[in-house]
Amino acid sequence: MSPLLTVVPVPGHGAEDVVVDDEGWVYTGTDDGAVHRVRPDGRRIDRVGHTGGRPLGLELLPDGRLLVCDARRGLLALDPGSGDLEELTALVDGRPMLFCNNAAVHSSGDIWFSDSSLVHSIDRWKADLIENTASGRLLRRGADGEVRVVVGGLRFANGVALAADESYVAVAETAGRTVVRHWLAGPDAGRTDHLVTDLPGYPDNIARGSDGLVWVTIASPLDPVLERLMRAPMPVRRLASRLPQALQPSVKRTVRVMAFDDDGRTVHDCVVEGSGYHLVTGVREHAGRVWLGSLDEPAIAFFDLPGRTSG
Repeated sequence: MSPLLTVVPVPGHGAEDVVVDDEGWVYTGTDDGAVHRVRPDGRRIDRVGHTGGRPLGLELLPDGRLLVCDARRGLLALDPGSGDLEELTALVDGRPMLFCNNAAVHSSGDIWFSDSSLVHSIDRWKADLIENTASGRLLRRGADGEVRVVVGGLRFANGVALAADESYVAVAETAGRTVVRHWLAGPDAGRTDHLVTDLPGYPDNIARGSDGLVWVTIASPLDPVLERLMRAPMPVRRLASRLPQALQPSVKRTVRVMAFDDDGRTVHDCVVEGSGYHLVTGVREHAGRVWLGSLDEPAIAFFDLPGRTSG
């Protein structure tokens, strides 16, 4: 049975990601640079800050601030009480990031985050997929502020999540339809493998839920035309990325999120039919309620898992 989706409008387009605080308030950022806080019942929405860029991934910091991955400005820390903004990281190896995307915060204070491409910015995200630049990176910002690249060569690095026990960090590889896993502890520490491969579509943001599972958005189902283009010679890919939008592969209207355990087994595969909502890029499970964000919609949305009630 398809879950029942509730859509909560917000004052801005492209509510790309969602994060939920301990009191159940939901935060999201929109394409005008604003960051909003939504009461759990959706009846109150406050603008808590503005990045001056394009906020994407959001996480909670231990000091009460909000970590914002801004596609244009890098890693930022936003105080939702005052609106004060601190720039944490804009440069990697002396060069500005082109496409800061998503993050996860380790208990040590380390911030794991993705830079989707060394070639294209957010304004040409589709071009990076078609050209299959494989220039995405998973990075770590230490508690001392030092930033280093841990995994490179990713095919559009996207969502980032830590295991419940912090034994690994996972990063979605959108063009590869995989979730890459880098081990942080245990006998495999330092090794990189996959949590999930051959996803049924193109993953965007991922997040660890309150249930300990890794939740993954499927922004669009597998596209045979795009798959063929990504395997074509680079001159063909570059030509295709410059065609008018009407002639390029397009995002299919779908709402789908999946959840996996630490062995990569599918625990949930939730498909919402006939909702009108689409291009789901953010997901956060909180106490049995699954919150969604969208790169395109002027709204966030949620559904409740069967047999669960949200607090």
